[in-house]
Amino acid sequence: MKSVVCLLISLILASCVEPTYANTKDEPPTFDELYPEYGYTSVDEAIKEFEEHFKQDFKLPLRMPPLSFTHYFGKFKDLKGDINDSLELIFISEEIPQNHYKIDVRPVEHKVSSKNRYTHKVFKLKDGSEATYLELRYFSVLLFDKNKWQYMLSIDNRASDNVTPETLIKIANSLDKVNSKYE
Repeated sequence: MKSVVCLLISLILASCVEPTYANTKDEPPTFDELYPEYGYTSVDEAIKEFEEHFKQDFKLPLRMPPLSFTHYFGKFKDLKGDINDSLELIFISEEIPQNHYKIDVRPVEHKVSSKNRYTHKVFKLKDGSEATYLELRYFSVLLFDKNKWQYMLSIDNRASDNVTPETLIKIANSLDKVNSKYE
């Protein structure tokens, strides 16, 4: 008898509640929708803002990692003062999530220190300067100074089979000295 009462109560409650169905139109935002919400623009626009802010031009490496990317975004981070101002460029793939490459650039006088417990190896670049390779939890990073800028090349660790420290060194060595239009 007790089970019959429970069954009747369950049926009554079930008939009072309208069924809820997932809306098939609810899809996650695309990269083209999501990244601009967080202040990302085109790479060219971000570079232009960055150069105008510092009144100095800079050059991107001529090489890229041997990965395919579907989207390229840039963001100039203009915080109070110049100490934390930087340029962030991201190259990502919608189809292959591990294809995630990032370039961060900041003035060398406000550079990020590479002296920490993650330091993995120090490399010499073609111009004789040093580059520090770091293996972090999710990304591997190559830090180096060139033409008054500190560059941080970051690659998703899941792509480390295709992008080795030597690949990042080749990318760093593809930078040439820039004559500034502001000098």
